[in-house]
Amino acid sequence: MMLRVPPHLVRVAAMLALAATLGACASAPDEEGAPAPDGGALFAANCAVCHGAGGEGQPEWHVRRADGSYPAPPLNGDGHTWHHGDGLLYRVVSEGGALFEAGNADYRATMPAFGDRLSRDEIVAVLAHVKSLWGGKTSRGLSIVEAQAYASESDPFPP
Repeated sequence: MMLRVPPHLVRVAAMLALAATLGACASAPDEEGAPAPDGGALFAANCAVCHGAGGEGQPEWHVRRADGSYPAPPLNGDGHTWHHGDGLLYRVVSEGGALFEAGNADYRATMPAFGDRLSRDEIVAVLAHVKSLWGGKTSRGLSIVEAQAYASESDPFPP
């Protein structure tokens, strides 16, 4: 008798394997023997000043200020960050809040662009750290990490 595994369990297993691989890569040397970027240290040095050490964000992050900007949102799973695929998250870190100003005249971006300060691998490491802060489940019973992995299927990290 052949055991049939439901497709959602196959995806969960694949995500767990990916998470284990990313976790191993966080401290493994790269192809040239240099240590891989430390996403937690990079987050602390570049992101925590606005988003908080634990990614808790600023108070009333969803309320627009008088100048049209928003406070820094939480990145710990309490906000909307996990609703977006890896590609958009990468672009937001790389290009900053200006990414959202195009076509939105009443929006004022305050997040700086980090693409000139952080390498691709460093941005990916920061985002892996952010994902490590996520817990909880969606209203559909998926973990936040699973739901974000689905969003990333159609919007992956850029090469």
